[in-house]
Amino acid sequence: MSAWLPTAPCTPQTCVEAPAAVRARAVPRAVLRLTAVLLLLLTGMALTPFGARIPASLVRWWCRWIVRAAGVRVRITGAAAPTGGLLLVANHISWLDIPLLAAVRPARMLAKTEVRSWPVAGALAARGGTLFIDRDRLRALPDTVARIAGALREGAAVAAFPEGSTWCGRAQGTFRRAVFQAALDAGVPVQPVRIGYRLSDGTATTAPAYVGEDTLLASLWRVATARGLIAEVEVRGPVPPGGSPDRRALARAAQPPETTAPSWTHTVLVA
Repeated sequence: MSAWLPTAPCTPQTCVEAPAAVRARAVPRAVLRLTAVLLLLLTGMALTPFGARIPASLVRWWCRWIVRAAGVRVRITGAAAPTGGLLLVANHISWLDIPLLAAVRPARMLAKTEVRSWPVAGALAARGGTLFIDRDRLRALPDTVARIAGALREGAAVAAFPEGSTWCGRAQGTFRRAVFQAALDAGVPVQPVRIGYRLSDGTATTAPAYVGEDTLLASLWRVATARGLIAEVEVRGPVPPGGSPDRRALARAAQPPETTAPSWTHTVLVA
């Protein structure tokens, strides 16, 4: 078992809701959605050389609209994430989680090396300063933690999914501790975020999940052909530096509760 990517029990066959039959008239709409997502990703690639000169508000807007272009409404609740060095952590269900977390606060993503090979998105991640993790090299773990801590000390935000694997959303994994050592070493707060997906009638759904041997193309099509998908992002209170004695306690403090009903107070976005 990898130190960075534990095995989740979720598979497309057992966890992901089978989509309803796609009507012929829905196909052009899905194609338009995926085309819009691709155009937004290509725009992001074109703008990456400008780097820090791009306002954070514009990056957040771009990330929200990647999700919106796929046909998914976005609801973000809670207070704004702090400025300065910050470790953002969230549960992991879908490829949609990545732009959703960046919509909370633009950050350097922590990702498996396989992401480099993803079409378009892999190149965008590499050019955007993603910290890639080789899951099969346990010996590289201390160096990885040191690189994350260095970025945090420099005032960057780093975003991670500490479960180490995607889950379907009906259940969740335990936050693994290694990445939290970087926050302790750098003396920066941890910002927990909970992500979930519902239909417009309020029913929780696993349709956006990207789990097990699922392919990115199949997940993209499932999202693009779905109707009434809503992404819910709950920004919880930050865990201050020094508030936990060790990485185990810090991971427990940041672990989101197993609930499918996040608070709707202080809504900051409905798109």
